[in-house]
Amino acid sequence: MLNSTRGKAVLNLSSAVRTLLVLAFSVPALAAAQGSYPDKPIRLMVPFPAGGLSDVTARVVLQKLSEHMGQPVVIDNRAGASGNIGADIAAKATPDGHTLLINAINFVINPSVIKPPFDPVKDFAGVSLIANGPAQVVTVSSTTPWKSVKDVIAAAKAQPGKLNFGTSGLGSSAHLTTELLKSMTGIDVVQVPFKGAALSLSSVLTGDVAVVFPSVPVVMPHLKTGRLRALAVTSGKRTPALPDVPTMTEAGLPGFDIDNFLGLLAPVRTPRPIVKRLSSEIADIVKQPDIVERYAAFGMQPVGSTPEEMDRFTRDQLQKWSQVLRRAGYTPK
Repeated sequence: MLNSTRGKAVLNLSSAVRTLLVLAFSVPALAAAQGSYPDKPIRLMVPFPAGGLSDVTARVVLQKLSEHMGQPVVIDNRAGASGNIGADIAAKATPDGHTLLINAINFVINPSVIKPPFDPVKDFAGVSLIANGPAQVVTVSSTTPWKSVKDVIAAAKAQPGKLNFGTSGLGSSAHLTTELLKSMTGIDVVQVPFKGAALSLSSVLTGDVAVVFPSVPVVMPHLKTGRLRALAVTSGKRTPALPDVPTMTEAGLPGFDIDNFLGLLAPVRTPRPIVKRLSSEIADIVKQPDIVERYAAFGMQPVGSTPEEMDRFTRDQLQKWSQVLRRAGYTPK
C-alpha cells in the first residue's frame, strides 16, 4: 500500500513537471502572440548585395514598417549562392518574428537549378506578397550598334560562343532569362555569373560583357545618362517606368514572359498571430500613396497579400519554374 501511494506521488510529480515544462516553453510564444512582439529590433534578411532590386524595394517599406512595429527594422544583406545563403540563415533563425526573409524570383528558381539547404515550402511561412513587376530589362551599352533584341540575336548567331552575357549568379532571374533566350533562338553565348546585379551592370559599362539583364531601379540611372540602352523588358506587359521599351513578345519572341516579385517570409514555426500582424501591417503600408508612387518608379506594383495567398503563390511559382527548367534540361545539383 505504501509503495502504491509513493508511486502515485511520483507519477503526479512527473505530470506536474511536464506541465511546468510545457508552460515554460509556451510562455514566450504566447506572450509574443498577445502583444509583447516585437520586443527588440527586427532583422530583415535580404539575400543579395545592397543596390539590387530586392534590396532597393525592401528599403521602400523598411522605415514605415519600423514605425508600425515600434522597433527598428534592420536590413541584413547576406549575398551568395543566388540567395541561398541568406535564405538558409533565415530558415534556421529562431521563429519568433524577429528574423524575416525578403524573397524574389530566385527563391522559386533555385530549387530547380541549385538544390538549396532548406525546403522553400516546409521551412518558411508566407507573410505577404509585397509587390510584383518586370523581372529584367535587356540592356546593352549605348556604344554598341544594337537597337533591338533582334540585333543582339543576329550578332550572337554571327559570332557563336563569343558574346558574353552577364548575370547575377547561377539560378538568378538573369540566368533564367539567358537560358530561355538561348533555347528560344538557338544562339550560343557565354554566361558570366556575378555576385549580384550591381556587379553585372558594371561589367557591361566597362565592356567586359555584351548584354546584361538588370532590374528597372538598378538600370534606370544609367538609362537616363544615356550610357546604357534598354532593348526590352522580360515581363508580359510594358512597365510604366519604361513605357517606350517593348516586351520580349513585342520584340519578336512570343511567350517570353518573366515577372519578378518581392515577398516576405518568416521561419515556419513563427506564431500565427505574429505572421498575421506582419501581413496586416504590410497590406496597410503598400496602399499608402507615397509607397505606390515609389514602387511605380521602380516598375513595381504593390500587392499586400494574406499569408495564405503568399504560401499559395510560392507553391505555384515553384511548380511553374520547375516545369520550365526541366524542359530546358536542368536538374537540381
